[in-house]
Amino acid sequence: MSDGLLTGARRRRGWLLPLIVLIGIGLVVVLPVVGSYNGLVDKDQAVDTQFANVQVQLQRRVDLIPNLSSSVKAALGQERAVFGEIAQARTQYGSAKGIDQKVAASNQLEGALSRLLVIVEQYPQLQSNERIRDLMVQLEGTENRIAQERRDYNDVVNTYNRAVRRFPGSIAAGIFGFDKRLPFAATPGSDVPPSVNLEPSAAPTPG
Repeated sequence: MSDGLLTGARRRRGWLLPLIVLIGIGLVVVLPVVGSYNGLVDKDQAVDTQFANVQVQLQRRVDLIPNLSSSVKAALGQERAVFGEIAQARTQYGSAKGIDQKVAASNQLEGALSRLLVIVEQYPQLQSNERIRDLMVQLEGTENRIAQERRDYNDVVNTYNRAVRRFPGSIAAGIFGFDKRLPFAATPGSDVPPSVNLEPSAAPTPG
C-alpha cells in the first residue's frame, strides 16, 4: 500500500474515533432523557385521569345539594343565608377552570354545605323528613367516595412530583416544562366524611 493511502486511512481513523466517542456520549445523555420524558408524560396523564375521578364525585355532590337545599327550605318555610352561599358556591364551581380553581371552589362549597348540615341537625322535624333523610344518606356516601378519590389523587401527584425532582427526570422536566403539581389540599377536616346525625334530638323549632 502506498504512503498516500496509508496517510489517508490514518486521517480517517483520526476523525472517526472522536465522532464515535461523541455519538456514544450523546446516546448516554439522550436515551435517559427520552426515557424520563416518556415516564413523566405517563405520570402527568395519570394525575389528570385521577383528578377526573375526583371531579366525578365532586360533581355528584354539586348535583345533590340543590335537592337537599330545596327540601330543607321547604321544611323550614323561610330563607336562610346559607342557601345563597350554596347557590353562589355551586356557580363558582361550575365556572372554575383548571384543577386549582376547582379545588378552591369545592372548598367554598364544603363550607356552605357544613353550615347546611348544622341546620338539619338542629331541627328534629328535618331529620324525620323521609326525602331529606334519603338525600343525606346519598350525600354521605358521596363524601366517602370523594375522600377516597382525593387520597388516590394525592398518591399519583406525589409519584409524579418525585419523578420531576429526581435525576434524570429533573433534566427532562426542565427541558420540556413539566412543573410540579399541587396535591389536593382541601380545607381542614374535609377529608373526613360528614357525620350525619339523623336521630331526633332536643332542638329549637323554626319560628
